Amino acid sequence: MTHLELREKFFRFWQEKPRRHTAIPSASLIPENDPSTLFTGSGMQPLIPYLLGTPNPSGRRLVDIQKCFRGQDIDEVGDNRHDTYFEMMGNWSLGDYFKKEQLTWYYEFLTEVLGLEKGKLYISCFAGYKNIPEDGESSRIWKSLGIADDHIHFYSAEHNWWSRSGTPEQMPAGEIGGPDSEVYYEFTQIPHDPKYGKRCHPACGCGRFLEIGNSVFIQYQKQEDGSFKDLPQKNVDFGGGIERTLAAILNEPDQFKTDVYIPIIKSIELASDLQYGQESLADRNFRIIADHIKAAVFLISAGVQTSNKDRGYILRRLIRRAIRFSRYLNITESFIEPVSDAVFTVYGGVYPEVLKEKKTIVDALINEERKFQQTLANGLRELEKIAPKGKISASEAFRLYESFGFPYEITREEAQNKGLSVAGKAEFAKEVQKHQEQSRSGSQGKFRGGLADRSEQATKYHTATHLLQAALRQVLGKHVHQQGSNITAERLRFDFSHPGKMTEEQIKKVEDLVNEQIANGLPQVVETMTYEEAIRSGALAFFKERYPEKVTVFSFGDPSTGSGSPFSREICGGPHVKNTKELGQVEIFKEESAGAGIRRIYARLI
Repeated sequence: MTHLELREKFFRFWQEKPRRHTAIPSASLIPENDPSTLFTGSGMQPLIPYLLGTPNPSGRRLVDIQKCFRGQDIDEVGDNRHDTYFEMMGNWSLGDYFKKEQLTWYYEFLTEVLGLEKGKLYISCFAGYKNIPEDGESSRIWKSLGIADDHIHFYSAEHNWWSRSGTPEQMPAGEIGGPDSEVYYEFTQIPHDPKYGKRCHPACGCGRFLEIGNSVFIQYQKQEDGSFKDLPQKNVDFGGGIERTLAAILNEPDQFKTDVYIPIIKSIELASDLQYGQESLADRNFRIIADHIKAAVFLISAGVQTSNKDRGYILRRLIRRAIRFSRYLNITESFIEPVSDAVFTVYGGVYPEVLKEKKTIVDALINEERKFQQTLANGLRELEKIAPKGKISASEAFRLYESFGFPYEITREEAQNKGLSVAGKAEFAKEVQKHQEQSRSGSQGKFRGGLADRSEQATKYHTATHLLQAALRQVLGKHVHQQGSNITAERLRFDFSHPGKMTEEQIKKVEDLVNEQIANGLPQVVETMTYEEAIRSGALAFFKERYPEKVTVFSFGDPSTGSGSPFSREICGGPHVKNTKELGQVEIFKEESAGAGIRRIYARLI
């Protein structure tokens, strides 16, 4: 089965009677209203407001395939099942059906539509936690569908509980969450590895089992006394990876042998004159290059530009890692363009908006490739400076790796050519581990998915970004388009398209205009309409992604009051104040470059 056939079957299954789910398009890889994370890493993130009870304009039953990126998985890529960019099939019940319908329908999809063998499916359920009972209901439903007792495993909250903060104990009062039930596919051709324990089971980590889908039941809210109360609106949040589901359908443990990767792998074979799938160390390099270039294509299409900060740094790291690992395949010529061409071949029919940006994307990739080749040359010169010492320490080897893109093996090879000794691989690995621990600590919260901050202060700041961009468009011109935002409890950060530095006079005009509208006490007006109607009405939509048929439009400045067109009118799903007077005053305290053609404003409420 091809990925195109899987997509079509998934949408048709959930849209047909009696399920009647409304299809919604994938949201942007850059989260619109979730400052807690750099990227959209799950299908759940764009739907957070609706899981919390905000009515969704498309209804209470939804189906989608969401583009996802998880930057924390970069170092895991190289085996047969990890990737940074992936697509998550999702179906959603927003206070409508619950466990029985979800598990029964998903089982039907797996066995009757996709034709997976029942005997190769294994299930995990929530084992309970303190005053939260085990999820015996899900277990009973699976048994009624014919899943054998020894194929159902109960796991702790670390494995089978979902909330933004982690386990039930880690959740603050007011947060929502619930148990989940995962489905694993067993690859019987893979023997159990004893290093993972004597007993093989879905969560043992030996590679015999692959999680292909997870049904999350959001049914509890934590109370001040630590207890859990049933939510009045119980939600179903299902996610299943396209790549992993294809692997199960093909009974192929290596997802890089599915058709979402085959053309990309073949383009690397042509560039390297090597063959993939020989169960050699070269396979890891093929996978890293294929995953990283694919991810880079989609990040650039979402508006990310290479830089040394946040999203731009992750993009740069992906491209440069792909180039570094190409050296292990003896690729000496430029390979970025043909590999990215293969990505467009795979996904052009699914995401025409990405194909439309092909030239921009390829140009950005090639430009970064050229820059990195120069960086590598600089690294060789750095080696020359170290040469008189006679030895390269572990810290120096790591600096060459981190700053100049030299893998340990290249440093060792170059050192040997110059008659230098090098610290051992184990010492180098300790330096890498130390750096990873520091990075993981520093970026905690930048990669986690989950509930956006919907506190009163965050709601005020989000509303202020609406007024800010409306003011920027009035002062600077209609070329201004939102490129991203970030909100903390202390300030807002707003990125927008503009060719040059703002003058002090322009900044003051924008600030005064925003505060004038705050003082005017503009009321919030919420409307639901089709995307086309919203655009015709003057609503702004800044993301390149496709929007659902029905959208929510937030305006500030009600035309019915006789004041003419609203000051601000946008398609949005975030939280907003009821009246601009609630904001107080806005103070812009910094304006700077955020990349070529992009400016960044920092502002606070006072």
